[in-house]
Amino acid sequence: MKAKLLNGLMIVLSLFGYMEWGGNNHAFLFEAEGEMFSGLFQSPESMVHPFILVPLFGQIALLFTLFQHKPKKWITVAGIVGLASILWFVLLAGVLSGNLLMVLSTLPFTLLAIYSISHMKRKHQVYS
Repeated sequence: MKAKLLNGLMIVLSLFGYMEWGGNNHAFLFEAEGEMFSGLFQSPESMVHPFILVPLFGQIALLFTLFQHKPKKWITVAGIVGLASILWFVLLAGVLSGNLLMVLSTLPFTLLAIYSISHMKRKHQVYS
């Protein structure tokens, strides 16, 4: 049950990554994802980009684990890596540009991902 809760929280926290880019443009990841899906039917080829597909597959993987009786470790790790690919890029951009909001928006997901992986290691550790 705890693994499912952690996976669900990671999905939610990933949506609150904050991005800013040139021309006074900014968005949270849930806003960008909403715009992406609203334009899906007008321009489906715009979805074919690694920075869109990899995090999307990460979300889908973590969502899938919520419906499993016992979430598979490798699916959880794949989901974390997929979502981390975009969030850690946002973190890098925030650090390089000195944007504290971008850096802080990625910390909840990052800390929870680290905790989740350490929880999986402790849970699956074999004591001899």
